[in-house]
Parts: sequence; C-alpha cells; structure tokens
Amino acid sequence: MNFISQQNKDNINLYFSYLRAVCALSRLFGESNVPYVYYRISENIFCKSFNAQNLSRSDLAYDAKIGKVGIGLKTFISHRGKSLEKIAEFDKLSPELRELSITDLILKLSKLRNERIDFANRTYGLEKGIYHCVARKENLIQIFETDYDYIDSNSIKIIKRHKTSLHFTDGVNEYSFNFPKSTLFKRFYTPDNSIKIKIQILEDPYSAILELFQKGFVVRKIFEIPGKDFVILPLYSLILSKDEEKIVPEKSGLNQWNAGGRKRNLGEVYIPIPAIIRKSFPYFFPPKDKIFNLHVPTNEILSTKICQANNKALMTKPNKALSDWLLRKVLKLNEGELLTYDKLKILGIDSVRINKIDKNNYKIDFAKIGNFNEFIDYCN
Repeated sequence: MNFISQQNKDNINLYFSYLRAVCALSRLFGESNVPYVYYRISENIFCKSFNAQNLSRSDLAYDAKIGKVGIGLKTFISHRGKSLEKIAEFDKLSPELRELSITDLILKLSKLRNERIDFANRTYGLEKGIYHCVARKENLIQIFETDYDYIDSNSIKIIKRHKTSLHFTDGVNEYSFNFPKSTLFKRFYTPDNSIKIKIQILEDPYSAILELFQKGFVVRKIFEIPGKDFVILPLYSLILSKDEEKIVPEKSGLNQWNAGGRKRNLGEVYIPIPAIIRKSFPYFFPPKDKIFNLHVPTNEILSTKICQANNKALMTKPNKALSDWLLRKVLKLNEGELLTYDKLKILGIDSVRINKIDKNNYKIDFAKIGNFNEFIDYCN
C-alpha cells in the first residue's frame, strides 16, 4: 500500500472512522447491505483526513494532490473482485472518433488519455500518480491502491468488440470504450491483500440523525456562491463562437501577441472577461489596474490586474508571466504557435475557474468543456 503505508497513523484512523460513519448511514439511500458512499463524499473524506489538495472540481486526470503525487480516487461496488470504472470522457471529440478504424481509434484514445495525464502533471507540478480505491461489498469496504499507468500504444491487443463497446489491453491494464457515450473505462481488480474494514449499517439512520439535532447538534454546510466566491471565464470567444463551433480568437485573448497595429512581444496575452461576467458580477475582481495575487495550481503566485477598456482583460505583471505559465508550461505551446480550440478540446478543458480567497488573493484552475455555459445558466 504505497500511499497508506506512508501516512500518519492518526490520519489513517481518522480516514477509516469517517468512512465507517458515512457508510453506517447507507439506509438513507436504499435497503442494500452493500455500504453506500457518494463518490464526492469519498473524495472529500480522503482530502480532509490526509490534508490533501482537492482537485476534483477541476475535472482533470486527478482528484487530489499531496506533494508531487496526483491521486485518482475511485469508489465502486466490487463484483467478484473487479469493476470497470470510468477514467476519461471524450464526448466533444465523438464525431472525429466515429470516423476512425478500430486500430486508429485505439491509438487515438491512447494518445488522448496519455496527453491528459501529462497535462494534469504539468498543471499541478506532479511527478507520479496513483489510484486510491474504495471497493464496496456486503457489509465491507476494501481499500487498495494501484498504479496510474499510461496506456502503452505499442502493446495494444483487442480483447473483444460489441456493437456499443470495444475492449482492449496493453498487456498491463484492460480498457473498455463505450461508443454511444465516448467514455473510456479501466478495469480495477481488488487484491487479496487490500485493507478490509467491516461496516455496521444502521437500520434506522433517520432516528440517529434526528437525535443529534434534538441534542443541539448543529450541522453547518458552507456552499460556494457562484459570482461571489467564484466565476468561470471561457478561453474562447463568445462573440465568434456559434453553438458547438467554438473559436479562440487568433489576434486577441491568449493570442494577443499575434495582433497587428504595432510590434508585439510573443508573451503578450490576457484572459478575456466576457461582458456577461462584467455586467453580472461587477465587484468580483478588484478595480481596474489594482494589483492582486493569482495563485496557480502549482502554488506559484502571479502578480495580476484587470486591464483594458471596460475591464475586459485579466493580465499579469509582467504580462509574460501568464503566457510562461499557461501557454508554455501547461499547454506546451511554442512561442509563435496559436492556441486553437482543437488544442483545448483534446485536453477536455476550455475555461478557467477563478476563486476569490480574499480581496487581495485569487486562485485559478481549469474547468472542463461546458462548465462556462453551466455557470451562466445557473446564475441566470
């Protein structure tokens, strides 16, 4: 057990206690004797117990980070000691994938999966990854870890093909691709030496919860308020884009260095703040030209300000700092290479999420395709 064996005993016991407590309430959700724990709760428990950085809302390859290690967290029912679990979605690329032969499809999936792992490693400054799994069986959970492997495209063998799915292996892991949902799955095997935790499910969890409140127990849940605690900014143009055809402008935003009119530095870029964000949440960012700290996922801090007419641009000082981090280090674009929407689509992201820590400190992370529209729909 690579991760668990290296952790403080008190943290491990706290983690197990949280899992027992949550699983004890399984009757809130059904009559099964298989403990139930919602995967987001499992992620939160893990991060709280081990003081891990929670990455789950970014929807990149990992769900948590501790030091230089990225951790994919999986919670699932173990059927005969194995389970196929989703590891990547490629729904925005499905038209392109449908046109490929089976051989080319597997090679493309392998490349996409590996690129997204590399992208997450660059974004969060990671050196390795693991899967931490919570497998659920009748009155029992089993905890184990496994390697977070790249797909070896040189060792691919097709196992079987159905009308709606394709199963293949690279000699180390078994994968399945679902055609209708353009989703890639990996098979996880629960080892015999997994950590086994017996679960006692309360027959009447409602009474137990009610008793807590009657004793004066107060539950306080903190919700993040869209527009107050965070906003989502698209990396593409709302004006130029139409329906599913999104466009990153060639001469503005993250390609501002390519604009005409004067000689420009190749690091001259900004993240556009659309009019709908400026109008709906005029006080989310500091006033124009006021310097604030922007914390990137690797914990570096960029000196940042809101610039240009109508406060439409988020820029760093020096301006090159944003392009060095976002375009060079994370997106791996060369100087003079245009950012395109196709590049973002391959990585599964097209927006950034900006969280307000306080009036002088903000945090930036990536948001998956579709998050900006969901944010706007929610706020309206």
